[in-house]
Amino acid sequence: MPPSKWKTCNPEGKRRVIVTKDLPGSRWLKILTRADCRVEIDTSTEPLSLAEIQSAIGDRCDGAIGQLTEKWGEELFAALQGAGGHVYSNYAVGFNNIDVSAATRYGIAVGNTPGVLTETTAEMAVALTFAAARRTGEAERFLRSGKYNGWLPTLFLGKLLWRKTLGIVGMGRIGSAYARMMAEGHRMNVLYFDLYPNPMLEEEIAAFGIFLKSHGEEPVSCRRVKHLEELLQTADCVSIHTVLDDSTRHLFNSHRLSLMKENAILVNTSRGPVIDEAALVDHCRRRSEFRAALDVFEEEPRLKPGLAELENVVIVPHIASATGWTREGMAILAAGNVSAVLLGYPAWKSPDISPFIGDLPPRAAPSILNAGELNIPVYKQ
Repeated sequence: MPPSKWKTCNPEGKRRVIVTKDLPGSRWLKILTRADCRVEIDTSTEPLSLAEIQSAIGDRCDGAIGQLTEKWGEELFAALQGAGGHVYSNYAVGFNNIDVSAATRYGIAVGNTPGVLTETTAEMAVALTFAAARRTGEAERFLRSGKYNGWLPTLFLGKLLWRKTLGIVGMGRIGSAYARMMAEGHRMNVLYFDLYPNPMLEEEIAAFGIFLKSHGEEPVSCRRVKHLEELLQTADCVSIHTVLDDSTRHLFNSHRLSLMKENAILVNTSRGPVIDEAALVDHCRRRSEFRAALDVFEEEPRLKPGLAELENVVIVPHIASATGWTREGMAILAAGNVSAVLLGYPAWKSPDISPFIGDLPPRAAPSILNAGELNIPVYKQ
């Protein structure tokens, strides 16, 4: 490994762990060093190539923490097993960059970092929603360019979302948090499309509707639709919170975009390839009243030609989870996954991972995706 790119912590540790990017905070590093790990960290800002990661693994490596931007598949897991490795953790809740089946074949436990991103990502979805609705990016560029000559009645007229219809595609933890923020904060009626109903959320929003009615206000509602097309044709704003798999890749194609209202808003904080980006560029060019707000892109870090030039599109560089608390929490969970597997701890099964962020974390691996396949015992609470 080039010495200028890597730094080593706890060089006397008997277990060797590589981390493909430096992570926020210090607690995650303490977790690994207390597990007697020598930790080698890539300090560069450039993504590592497959060959560079293989070189970093070398001929002895017990575990690794990697990034969503890296493809962890057959070659890397074979290399990790060959180096005596037992565990890999993604520094992300998503894992579409990982061939979990390949990892399982090589006996490698695979971890991720759920739970700490929920509200942070939902807040960014809210921020992007209103950035698109109120044209804040356009307005800021206008102001900074020196074009502002004073208040005008028609300057940057946007879209009011109060009591409009919100469509959510994927009603998991993040989608549910976003729904609560928009329904309870902005009185939006929620339609959602998901393979599974979310009765708890429906009951919560219904209870809020009863509260509003008792105070003389119109209630709000939350309803699951069976067909995505119904949601697209009805919603004033659509926010995507689905996973990426074969069924959701290019879920938003030319046809489905054409079903949306002329002045609708489309928000994506999930995975870039859920939207056919070239189709979105074409759609936004032809419909100037349509708005899109994107945190993720189909071929990151590249953007499809024309996307960056569109005034009716808000773009930010994959920062939906970028708060200090969340990113440090992700590091703690990733380090916890690696150290726990190396120490022979059982797997945590509860969706509530908050105990791992507290002062006395359980002796368990916070989130191992293939724990069952590898016969890792379950933590008894």
